[in-house]
Amino acid sequence: MRAMTMAGIGLATVLMSGCATESSLKPQFDALGDRLTKVEGRLSELERKSDAQAAQMPTVKADAQRAEDAARRAEASATAADDAAKRAEASAAKAAKAFELKQRK
Repeated sequence: MRAMTMAGIGLATVLMSGCATESSLKPQFDALGDRLTKVEGRLSELERKSDAQAAQMPTVKADAQRAEDAARRAEASATAADDAAKRAEASAAKAAKAFELKQRK
């Protein structure tokens, strides 16, 4: 019985090693290698883009600061224009009253 078990295990080992030969695994390894090569290429492309964006970061920050400064100046100008419009309206109202008073005399 023991001899039969050992013979069965030996036969199974021979059959299994025959199924996993180098010639049957090589296409699978080649396909896997091709996929890894593509992934590595994509990774290096992303790294280049990331480095380029990092190099542009100081310029972008400076542009953003200039834009914020321009927005503040525009708000101040708008406020000044609004105040000037209110003063002009008040002056127009005074001029209209003065004109009415002169017309009554």
